[in-house]
Amino acid sequence: MAKTTDIQVVSSSQFADVVGMIRNAKQRAYTAVNSTLIDLYWQIGKYISTQVESAAWGKSVVEQLADYIRNQEPNSEGFSKQNLWRMKQFYETYKDTDEILSPMVREISWTNNVIIMSRCNTLEEREFYLRMCKIERYSKRELDRQIDSALFERYATNQIKLSPVVREFAPKAETIFRDHYVMEFIEEKAGKPENTLRKALVDKMKAFILELGKDFIHMGDEYRLQVGNSDFRIDLLFYHRELQCLVAFELKTEKFKPEHLGQLNFYLEALDRDVKKPHENPSIGVLLCKSKDDEVVEYALSRSLSPTMVAEYELKLPDKALLQRKMQEIAEWM
Repeated sequence: MAKTTDIQVVSSSQFADVVGMIRNAKQRAYTAVNSTLIDLYWQIGKYISTQVESAAWGKSVVEQLADYIRNQEPNSEGFSKQNLWRMKQFYETYKDTDEILSPMVREISWTNNVIIMSRCNTLEEREFYLRMCKIERYSKRELDRQIDSALFERYATNQIKLSPVVREFAPKAETIFRDHYVMEFIEEKAGKPENTLRKALVDKMKAFILELGKDFIHMGDEYRLQVGNSDFRIDLLFYHRELQCLVAFELKTEKFKPEHLGQLNFYLEALDRDVKKPHENPSIGVLLCKSKDDEVVEYALSRSLSPTMVAEYELKLPDKALLQRKMQEIAEWM
């Protein structure tokens, strides 16, 4: 009689737990190695800065140091004369900062530290991108893109108009959503209809998620809702991990009109009745328009009982100088 072998059926979620342990361990190991490397660069930068400040060293001495390191540690990379000067600049940039900012530089890669140090003009801007790198885990390319798109200036001047309901159950929404989105990765075409814009965003979803924030999870485009005997479709549906709610984006390639909100409100009601899970918060709707009049938006949302907001988009990188002037005006007004 043939011997039978019991086969135990194990949930794939249990296997996923083990993979999660492996990934967490790898991340901790990377964090530890990166922190040690950044600390080394800090110490070298401090040493060079002290020697140069005391007039003991000049440019030629640093070049000699690079040659000496290369001869003594031929397998060690990252100690070119250019990088040694960057280490000096790195130390001098952050040596007088507070106890919160200084540790943050050890939590991101050296490459991103160099980008922030060289491309940002103020301590406030550097702190902003350090925090964003830590939260969003930007790659070099993603960080460059965010600086090009003036993300710091757009956050500083963000005046997203929220309905009273959103403010009540999601007070963090003001820091998560923006009144102005940049989608320079989409080819601009005159008279582009909403369905073409939606398809372009789906094709570039990774870039769109970068612009929205990585807590957004894409659930589908033209998301189907059935109400009664009729079918309806939401342009783009996301789930936001921190807010724990569905987020519906409706696209309008024209200027905002108050009547646009009626359709979005209907979609949110259908999502909350038929799609939302019991533990999730009410769904949020974002009307993304080509342009908007802020006063018209304020009037349209002031008595709205639906968790909606209105934002605009542009298909080219913003004028940073213009945004910086707006920042200054806001600061003077306050």
